[in-house]
Amino acid sequence: MTLEIIDIHPHIISTDTAKYPITPQEGHRSNWSSTRPITFEQLVAEMDEAGVAKAAIVHSSTTYGHNNAYVADCVAQQPRRFTGVYSFDVAAPDALRIFDHWLARGMGGIRLFTGGATHQGDSSWLLDPATFPVWQRCAEIGMTMVVQTTPDGLSMVAALAQRFPTVRIALDHCARPNLEAGPPYEACAGLFELARHDNVYLKITPRTFDLAQKAPGGAQPFFAKLVEVFGADHLAFGSNYPASAGPLKKLIEQGHACFAALSEDDRAWVWGRTAKRLYPTLADAGK
Repeated sequence: MTLEIIDIHPHIISTDTAKYPITPQEGHRSNWSSTRPITFEQLVAEMDEAGVAKAAIVHSSTTYGHNNAYVADCVAQQPRRFTGVYSFDVAAPDALRIFDHWLARGMGGIRLFTGGATHQGDSSWLLDPATFPVWQRCAEIGMTMVVQTTPDGLSMVAALAQRFPTVRIALDHCARPNLEAGPPYEACAGLFELARHDNVYLKITPRTFDLAQKAPGGAQPFFAKLVEVFGADHLAFGSNYPASAGPLKKLIEQGHACFAALSEDDRAWVWGRTAKRLYPTLADAGK
């Protein structure tokens, strides 16, 4: 079986701050974006070196706030190889107009950034009815919602998954699970409970690799547990590069080590097939 790798969580930062000004959400720029940024061209080169076929580039809210222009401009250069996961104010009165603007500019998914990085604020807005028209539009056109949250936000994710059962919801970094006690991962009960919602997916990133490798018993039991609970068709790889220090090839190698105990078919789902379900444009043949 030829393994196709699709990365659903890289970031890119432009060197042109005049065209793409630095306007981080909450006014706090991420350290990684200022100390080890990569451009779109660098990402493409590293993908080629690491054997990554396609990617869903995640807009950096901690660099550009709600201005998705850089990712949009780059996706437009190679729309068969890339899609964009954008952020905007989904509670704004004109949110649907903004939605349509970015949809026309390569938006393949929406990211709801609630914190967990440069800032951690009140994420109760996730359940604000003002955001529901955007969710309904996603249901109508089959667009994935990506939620960045922590274990404290899982009950809200469950509520959204129930309210919008046809909207695929992907959780960044597996919602940062607590693995300190190791198997049977009792602290992950809230996370595992989400498996009853067929529209909830988990994004496995190097943040998850690191947590699992440090846990008692090592990484392989945890990823076997995720496959047992959610199914490999609900798990997808995202590099988080360069927020997770690379090079990209090194992060891919870390993933291979963590997934070593999985079956060939399960690995194929995690590395690429699930990504195509989350972002159908990436299922198109060719680059």
